[in-house]
Formats: sequence, structure tokens, C-alpha cells
Amino acid sequence: MKSKAKYVLFFVLPATAMLCVFVIYPVARTFTLSFLNSDGKFVGLQNYTRIFSSRDIIDLKGFSRGFPLGALIHNLLWIVVHLPLTVILGLSLAVLLKNVKGGSLIKSIIFLGMVMPMIVGGVMINFIFDRNLGIVNGVLSIFRISGKSWTAYPDTALFSLIFGSVWLWTGFSVVLYSAGLETIPKDYYEAAQLDGASSWKIFTNITVPLLRPITIVVITMTLLWELKVFDIVYVATMGGPGGASNVLALQMYTYAFRAFDFNRSAAVAVVLTLSTLAVSLSLLKSVKDEQA
Repeated sequence: MKSKAKYVLFFVLPATAMLCVFVIYPVARTFTLSFLNSDGKFVGLQNYTRIFSSRDIIDLKGFSRGFPLGALIHNLLWIVVHLPLTVILGLSLAVLLKNVKGGSLIKSIIFLGMVMPMIVGGVMINFIFDRNLGIVNGVLSIFRISGKSWTAYPDTALFSLIFGSVWLWTGFSVVLYSAGLETIPKDYYEAAQLDGASSWKIFTNITVPLLRPITIVVITMTLLWELKVFDIVYVATMGGPGGASNVLALQMYTYAFRAFDFNRSAAVAVVLTLSTLAVSLSLLKSVKDEQA
């Protein structure tokens, strides 16, 4: 037993040491920094008060004068717009392509957006919404609607990034829903058809309820991505123009590496960590309830 214990320690200790150095210590240090000032003195919740009273995080006046609304509000808009689109499109495409000839090829093409580096995705979004080169303005010109560089204007920059990122993330939900559809017994559909159920009733009463565990995973993973979205915004707009597309992760970067205010940056990081932790715990609870 002692020799086995030595072998176990031999394999576990290196991984544990790396976990402590690269995960546990940075998390603990970030949490500590959020309660200190630049001189290393304990200031309690002062950094949190500063970030939540800052117009960079919440700009209530933006609701009357237009964007920006603050990084936190922008993240919430990502969730409100991007999340339902990703879930609905993913489920719809998975159902529509299930029995279509060449459906696997189409799903593979859709999934390309997911495997593409998000930095490349940010560059492509800029091109998609460009005034002269973008496909969006190309389509609008067919209907004689004048276009513009959508990511360059405060009132459209954020939504351009949100809608442009839908195709980057939809492949994830399509693949999960497609896998979930394969687990539903065909007997359920055959029995419903024999009873005269319409396609819509079959979809709402059989497909949607039985795919609930998949939906929970899709919603949770999408929420986590929306809360920590950074690379697309950084590459496409740098949070501009005038902070109109700023998000929490980018604001954390700005505090740390532009303003060199590591304490406020740490406070934003803690808020992001707690938000993602809450989403993760809700996923675990939902999965546990499903299994029960």
C-alpha cells in the first residue's frame, strides 16, 4: 500500500503544484487585491463601490441619450439578444437538418464558426458590417437601403457584434441538439403520428421536453461565454466607439493594462468570477434535478 501511495503522489503532486501556481494562487491573489488600494492598504468594498458607481460599468444616463450604457448593461444585452437567438436557431437547424440529405455536411459548415478562433471571428465581423465590403450592406443595397460601417457608430456597434457573433456560436448548439435528437426513441414519434398529432404538437410535446437537459447545457455554456466575452469586442471595436460596445472583460483589461489600476481590475474580475460561478452552480443543480 505504501508503494502504491508513493506512485499516486508521484503522479498527483506535479498536477497539484501546477494547479496551485496557475489557478488557486492567482484566484486568491485577485480576490485579495480587490480589497486593497494601490498602496496595499485594506479598503474594504471601496473598489467595488468605485466600479459600480463608474459610468464605465453602469451609465444610467445612456438610456436617455443613447449608447454607451456601461459594460455591465452591455453584457446583459448580449445575454438578452444572443442567448435566445443561439438556442432557437440551434434547435431549429438541428430539427430541420435531421432527415435532410447532406444535413451532416451543412451542420459541419455551420460548426466552422465554432472552431474558428474568436479573434478571426472579430475581424470577419468587421468585414461583414463594413460599408464598402460587407455582405450586410450588399444585401441592403438590393432593397435600395443605404448602408454604413455598422461597427463604427455608437447606436449600432454593440448589436453588430452581437448579431455577428450568433453564427460563431450557433454551431455549438446545433451539434448538441443534433446529438440529443438521436437519443429520442423513434417509437415516440410513430405513436404520436398514429394518434394524428401535427408536426408542431410533436415538436412541442415530444422534442422540446425530451431535449431539456441539452437546453440546460446550451443555455449555461452560452451564458458563460456571454459573461466573459472579450476577444471579439477587442479585435472588432476595442469597446468603441466611445465605449458603446464595451463589456466587463474588456473593462477589466482596460483598468489593468491601460490605467494600471490593478485593484479595480481585480474587483471586476471577482464580479465576473462570481457571476460565472453562479451560472455553473445552477447548471449542476439543474442536471442533478433532471437525474433525480
